[in-house]
Amino acid sequence: MNERLEETFISLAKGAPGQRSIWWRGTWWSRSCLMELVEGCETTLSQTGFREGQRLALLLPNSPVTLALCLAAWRLGGTVIPLNVQAGEMEILRCTAHADVFGAYLCKGFEPLAEALSKNGVPSAITPLEGPIPDLAGRQGIPETPETAVIFFTSGTTGSPKAVCITHDNIRSNVNASLHHFTELRDNEVFLNALPNFHTLGFTVCGMLPMLAGMGQAIVPTFMPAEATLEVMRTASVTTAITVPAMVALLEGAVARGAAPPQDLHILASGGDRLPPKIAARSPQLLGIPVLEGYGLTETSPVVAVNPSYSRNKPGTVGPLIPGFTAQVRDAGGLEVEPGQEGSLWLQGPSVTPGYFRRPDLTATRFKDGWFDTGDMVRIDEDGFITIVSRVSDIIIVGGFNVYPQEVEGMLQEHPSVREAAVVGVQNPALGEVVKAYVVPQAGTRATPRDLVAFCRERLSHYKVPRVVEFVEELPKSSIGKVLNRELRKRAQEGTSCSDSISN
Repeated sequence: MNERLEETFISLAKGAPGQRSIWWRGTWWSRSCLMELVEGCETTLSQTGFREGQRLALLLPNSPVTLALCLAAWRLGGTVIPLNVQAGEMEILRCTAHADVFGAYLCKGFEPLAEALSKNGVPSAITPLEGPIPDLAGRQGIPETPETAVIFFTSGTTGSPKAVCITHDNIRSNVNASLHHFTELRDNEVFLNALPNFHTLGFTVCGMLPMLAGMGQAIVPTFMPAEATLEVMRTASVTTAITVPAMVALLEGAVARGAAPPQDLHILASGGDRLPPKIAARSPQLLGIPVLEGYGLTETSPVVAVNPSYSRNKPGTVGPLIPGFTAQVRDAGGLEVEPGQEGSLWLQGPSVTPGYFRRPDLTATRFKDGWFDTGDMVRIDEDGFITIVSRVSDIIIVGGFNVYPQEVEGMLQEHPSVREAAVVGVQNPALGEVVKAYVVPQAGTRATPRDLVAFCRERLSHYKVPRVVEFVEELPKSSIGKVLNRELRKRAQEGTSCSDSISN
């Protein structure tokens, strides 16, 4: 096993204790200042009985104490489990029960949830975001390997939570490969840490990467309002922002309304979901630089591919694989397809999870002969750049023809009256499935569903054209702004609709 994550930060702190580490609410903390908080957390956790192999739940926003608790738990040989405090009481109880946690830390304002957790056997405590942490009368769950650094709960496409085990070596290999691959990075970067830490992109790339690389990070506990985040970016001289498309759109909207753009930003990258062309096109004008798109999964710690630089950027792709990954593109029968053809992406590499926590059955469904099935349909060009076609589970089969939702959604979003669009398949007795589109209209526009169908009919093959268009006020989204297609499929199956729709 390589050097553990906390050992790297400790080495950096000892080597240059006065170096700035995190920016928090108007002040730069030095490495030694953060290290003092880490040591305080470690002492308290140790005194409360936290031991090697135990798991600590963190229902906290991005903050100094979140980073410190991770490092402290790792120093004691434990594992952290970042959870979305907004996920709902029942969901959180299910996750903490499955993870067999020692206890949970929450922040002020969530006392009722802390009480509910405690009543259900999960010792909980409220901590200030700058520390120190209070005592926690934890419970001794069955210990697991100390090599597991983090367990992320992700619902994927099914909605059923999966507990993904990520080791110290997984994160280290992903960070090192990303640093080598992403050639725009400089030694003195200041990262924006605004993506929620319970999401692997925020945790690893916005939090761990700058910490392990000796770079600075500006911590933002909540991204909204976007104007406040822009103010942080300007004040802390943020140079690198790792985002998701919804964040880019909100930053663009804030600047369009008159907010000052960031002055020092020289890298803007997006992952977590497809990047709509409209959002990408507005970025140079409003934010000063284009967006570099990347791709990853919770199970890969998370970065798999990213456009490595502005000189080697291929818009519409997510770039080539970062070092360490080997890929195969396979057909439905499990055979490799010819180069350039579409198929399901399978991966091997040191960043891939060893499996799902206490779910060998689930692990067996995603791994075969050492290969991990991403569940994504892709196409890889002659230069190794990857285009994400669709999730395998999202493909719509119309009369035997495959329809990839991203293509239809992209076409709909070219219409000036469409702000957002998502498409799903609905059952049809003659064709098996047909395409249904959910559309969020641009404010002040008057396009009808028939207008959008006609627009698509002129530009798409007949079987790709939506047969049903429904206008909605908003699309269901995850905590990072990713459209939840499974919720739309459920809505379509239940026959939920509004009056402003059309069926062909």
